[in-house]
Amino acid sequence: MRVTSIGHAGFYIETAAGTILCDPWVNPAYFASWFPFPDNSGLDWASYRNPDYLYISHLHRDHFDPEHLRKGVSHDTTVLLPDYRTTDLEYTLRDIGFTNFVTVPNSEPITLGGSLRVMIVALVSPSDGPIGDSALAVDDGTARILNQNDAKPLDLEQVRAFGHYDVHFLQFSGANWWPLVYDLPDNAKVSFGTSKRANGLARAYRYVEEIDASFVVPSAGPAAFLDDDLIAYNDIDNSPANPFPDHPVFMEYLRENGRDNGRTMLPGSVMTVSDGRVEVVHPGEDAFRPYQDKAKYLRAYAERRRGQIDSEKASWPSPGIDFLAELKAWFEPLLRVADNISTGVGAQLLLEIGDSEKLVIDFVDREVRRWNGEKCRYRFRFEQPLIEHVIAIHEIDWVNSLFLSMRFSASRIGPYNEFVYTFFKCLSPERMAYAERWYATQEDTAEEIQLGDWLVQRKCPHRQADLGYFGVVDGDTLRCSMHGYEFDLTTGRCITASDKPIRARRVPAGAEPTQEEQHEVPED
Repeated sequence: MRVTSIGHAGFYIETAAGTILCDPWVNPAYFASWFPFPDNSGLDWASYRNPDYLYISHLHRDHFDPEHLRKGVSHDTTVLLPDYRTTDLEYTLRDIGFTNFVTVPNSEPITLGGSLRVMIVALVSPSDGPIGDSALAVDDGTARILNQNDAKPLDLEQVRAFGHYDVHFLQFSGANWWPLVYDLPDNAKVSFGTSKRANGLARAYRYVEEIDASFVVPSAGPAAFLDDDLIAYNDIDNSPANPFPDHPVFMEYLRENGRDNGRTMLPGSVMTVSDGRVEVVHPGEDAFRPYQDKAKYLRAYAERRRGQIDSEKASWPSPGIDFLAELKAWFEPLLRVADNISTGVGAQLLLEIGDSEKLVIDFVDREVRRWNGEKCRYRFRFEQPLIEHVIAIHEIDWVNSLFLSMRFSASRIGPYNEFVYTFFKCLSPERMAYAERWYATQEDTAEEIQLGDWLVQRKCPHRQADLGYFGVVDGDTLRCSMHGYEFDLTTGRCITASDKPIRARRVPAGAEPTQEEQHEVPED
């Protein structure tokens, strides 16, 4: 098996039974905020135009590049489609021109072309990507790889049941705006940023431990921020408070934890996997130049892309939009059916648009109105031209477009509330109905496990991660390393966010759990 890195989370997999093109991303994403890092525009993209199979993991624009898929990939290829519960990905690809699809049943291996075994693990929570995220496992009889990209599987037994992996490709760097865009004192941003970076590295390493592949390749990030307004978000100086660490940072993290099986791949690097061994050939002597003087590299990269950024910004203004009328007509019907989400937010959110317009989304009274000076728990501020554009194109997922662009500022009173962002991810009747059904069917299971001196419910209340893998107890605090959520075990209260409590009780000193209570924690 040969695997060529085409940048970010993109790979071109060559096997005797066929080729698979994964997540090709070339063009700037999120309103020209994100660019591939390192720059992959110099690759021979014609070489990857005619794969046997195309795999798009999800609709994040650093994985799904509609312009490149429209012009740079043959529409005769067969799309390997994750088994999502919504049709967003399939219909979007059909609109581009693809017609041949194979839906891969969730977490079930199938065989293609007689000898190519593949499995796609699809995540279906409203909080997973833009209504879905996925990972791809491939086995051609000579090698077995896992392309986890930035998916966060909750049930690792399904992933491991595919077999021992020769190579594990996974995300390690951030893909979120917290805490960078929040109005916080500098010392608070440093504290929160340090925690977010550490949690992201630790979570990736936890997956490395659990999958235990022969070799590990960090991928799917970070992006390059090239706009003058955003360039400070790049991790130039290996800051412990920056949530976007580079590939060498994770390689060093692996070594610090006793693993020397990390391998770096850059755009154009080719990995040959055979008989349990790997060989990586890089595209040239200066392949690692982006990391050796990153500031200089990014300045030159930004200068090359300045025209694209300016052109993008020039396309935004749509003068004459009545913001109150537009958002009232758009959001209020959604608020009326968003019972779980509106209850979960349970407060008012202030939208500041430029210097003149201030609107309130009231999740209690379920209406959009002008701000009358009342205190709002949540606040977002946007420049007017960008909101004009978002409304003009009727963007139904602000989270995976507007918010990921980092082109806004925010503040809140109290902890993080996931329901706020779920609302902005589901700005269509179809998505809102799906999210509401999903929340309505979430039930706490009775199964418990013992962690230290505590018996706790097996699934994290936040996103149902298995605490047998991701739970860490420190005294009376439990931390789920999947997303960094912490719980006070004495009260069950979620410490880090407005979220459901956890069910927990202390095991009496010297007592053994009853047979019904005793559950083994999966071994590392």
